Amino acid sequence: MVLERKVVSVIEQWKREKADPVCAFLYDLPALRERGEQCISSLPQGCRLFYAMKANPDRRLLECLAPIVHGFETASIGEIRKVREVSPDKPIIFGGPCKKDSEIREALQHGVMLLHAESKHELRRISWIAGQLGVVASVLIRVNLRASFPEATLVMAGRPTQFGVDEQEAPEAIRLAQSLPHLRLEGFHLHSISNNLDARLHVRLVSVYLERVREWQERFELKLRYLNAGGGFGISYTDLDQTFAWPEFTDGLTRLLEQQRIPGVELLFEPGRYLAAACGYYAAEVIDLKCNHGKHYAVLRGGSHHFRLPGAWQHSHPFEIIPLEQWEYPFERPEVRHVEITAAGELCTPKDVLARDVNVARLRAGDVLLFRYTGAYGWTISAHDFLSHPHPAHIYMDDAAAGPKGEE
Repeated sequence: MVLERKVVSVIEQWKREKADPVCAFLYDLPALRERGEQCISSLPQGCRLFYAMKANPDRRLLECLAPIVHGFETASIGEIRKVREVSPDKPIIFGGPCKKDSEIREALQHGVMLLHAESKHELRRISWIAGQLGVVASVLIRVNLRASFPEATLVMAGRPTQFGVDEQEAPEAIRLAQSLPHLRLEGFHLHSISNNLDARLHVRLVSVYLERVREWQERFELKLRYLNAGGGFGISYTDLDQTFAWPEFTDGLTRLLEQQRIPGVELLFEPGRYLAAACGYYAAEVIDLKCNHGKHYAVLRGGSHHFRLPGAWQHSHPFEIIPLEQWEYPFERPEVRHVEITAAGELCTPKDVLARDVNVARLRAGDVLLFRYTGAYGWTISAHDFLSHPHPAHIYMDDAAAGPKGEE
């Protein structure tokens, strides 16, 4: 795979200008912008796309996406505040299974568009707090459906989880929502699978959602405005040729809505990983090469305290080698050829591994491993301060000609 020249240029510039080893997240903002525009422009009429900022709440990414996406999906008051720092009026959806009273109150004060209610108790609390503020809260009830999708790699419903109302209790939750004085039931949130790579399965999933919501609408004579079908569009970290076929999904969705559209009900999607993953890179310089008990290791400046995802998901994360010619030492440069290497970080634990047993043609100390698809669930889910190593730089590439626009 050919590396983007602007990414390589930033790393080469680092080596020319800095004494510290390369260790940085790099974000390709034009690529993120293009991804968002392509996804939104291909959605059928009556659909809206919100960015699930749990994937990456970096302010520069939010600023990049704010003019493109229809809004932001948040899971904490901290995320809501970050949105409001970027935009005073961008629509916000507030989800999450453990909303505190103070979060609900502040979310309503920030004018969130919708709250996802995760239980009957939470419905009562939302109405009670809205009454204190003299407002009516617009909510979607999150329902954990009984339908199962065994093909999915990460299941959020169809089995016991901490998310949403059990489908068998949905009628009670609907009746309760109808009775509460400071609450308006606007629809439902149904999010059953995550990181799905099968576009046809995702169309089938939305079909099930539409069937359920239509049943509830007719049974309880509901006036609904929204069905939030969540995100869950996948990224493969082990096979870069395997991708979620977005055009196939939107084509299938268009045909589905021609048959099953619920009049007056908008379909909301909230992808995070699918928008942000590919715009990010993690660059880590090889500090040492060694062979231990017959296994070759590349020891990196960096590791799982910066990028926890490979360890959490138990996969070898894809990387490419950027060869750099600078070598300042007056002695020989460690080098390996045609071996399998394990990329290990700088932490004092054998679990600090980003990739295992990867064939390399040539690797030297001082070269850089560039890990792809790190724009989502990278830095912010990691244990930044374990062992108190310095944080990586965060570099934002906003124009191919101008190079990096900012660094932290």
